[in-house]
Amino acid sequence: MPSEDSAPPKRRMSAPQRRALVLAAATRAFARGGYSGTSTDAVAKEAGVSQPYIVRMFGTKAELFRAVFARALDEIVRTFTEKLDTLDIEPDDPEFWAELGSAYGELILDRDLLLVMLHGFATGTDDIATVSRFAMSKIYSLVRDRTGCTPEQARMFIANGMLINNLLAMKAPDRIDEDPALAELCVSVFGESAATTLSATGTAPASDSDT
Repeated sequence: MPSEDSAPPKRRMSAPQRRALVLAAATRAFARGGYSGTSTDAVAKEAGVSQPYIVRMFGTKAELFRAVFARALDEIVRTFTEKLDTLDIEPDDPEFWAELGSAYGELILDRDLLLVMLHGFATGTDDIATVSRFAMSKIYSLVRDRTGCTPEQARMFIANGMLINNLLAMKAPDRIDEDPALAELCVSVFGESAATTLSATGTAPASDSDT
């Protein structure tokens, strides 16, 4: 039987791996507490590292949140880009927009990512707002350039995405049996089958902030 001395040494994580671990932990922490309600100490505890380590890696809490927020918004751009690369339907077909929207809907079922986005959009400080504006411009340009749609079509597509954000954040599909008007709105936004599925299964796995 091999001795403990002969066990292979544990591999150290690379710097990018450590950064990804901290960003994932920070996403969970900021999703629960928002920007104002989350300290670097809370992020450090979530990541299982020391608070000075977080500060050495990112500097200030603002810089850490910027990185978390930008990472979430980059996921939207990546998701839309990958979907546009694979869609074989023309943009003049209504099914095209439904398919593109469904890819986004699947992405934000990650409740931590969803809440971080909403916290970021609601944070009015100049440095965070800069990230929001850059991402909105990038998403708008991507939709316009890749689909050839009109500005009005791009606006409606993005506006519908923001409505989806809010409905999922407030867990509206979970409560459609309690409110006919809310049910009608959810069916209009998600489609009847999707709204029913979300109602039956829950809009997303519960996070610590839901208990």
